[in-house]
Amino acid sequence: MTLHGKTALVTGARGGLGREIALGLGGAGAHVLVHARTLAAAETVVAEIARCGGTAEAVAFDLADEGAVASHVAGLVPLDILVNNAGLRDRRLAKALDRSAVRGLLEVNLVAPFEIARIVAARMPPGGRIINITSIAGQIARSGDAGYTMAKGGLDALTRALAAEYGPRQITVNAVAPGFFATDANAAMAADPAIAEHLARRTSLGRWGRPEEIVGAVLFFASDAASYVTGQVLAVDGGYLSHF
Repeated sequence: MTLHGKTALVTGARGGLGREIALGLGGAGAHVLVHARTLAAAETVVAEIARCGGTAEAVAFDLADEGAVASHVAGLVPLDILVNNAGLRDRRLAKALDRSAVRGLLEVNLVAPFEIARIVAARMPPGGRIINITSIAGQIARSGDAGYTMAKGGLDALTRALAAEYGPRQITVNAVAPGFFATDANAAMAADPAIAEHLARRTSLGRWGRPEEIVGAVLFFASDAASYVTGQVLAVDGGYLSHF
């Protein structure tokens, strides 16, 4: 699944799954535009990609800033691959979320990916790939996560809508829905024996996902191997959605 000669943008790539995706795309030969809110954070990942023999550059802007998104992304196109990975979470009960908090979640998790995809697709060549990182929270729910669940469910739907719209131009749009991954952001949860016991019962593989295990699905969707796949949401969740 070589990506030599391709240019990819990965949003929210300073750490966690975004960092692994950026490293994976770089390792497959793509030139990676590593996005973060600050250049310093992005440049750390750029240096990692370079140490592994890949090429990359840092880009920085705030996804909540409409003007910054439009101006920065317009300066990056044309792109062959877009990975909308950046996300924001607010684990509170619905009664504790006011309109401002909900708007903030939707702005970063749904509106910004839509706007970036729209700008990128306008100049994306045939064979282009748009990949949205959603979540199993887009398909199932739990108490105390209403805003995030709503946004990710919307991103699943947006994936299908853009696949329909851009298909005639031979641009595919797919999504990867991670389950429980032991990223740095989830370190406290990953160290909780109760959650480990829950995953042992609730997932087919019985464990947390390792961050690097997200990469294969993204590389598949980004590559020629997925040239006839579009509008799909692929869960990378150790069997969480299918296990009971």
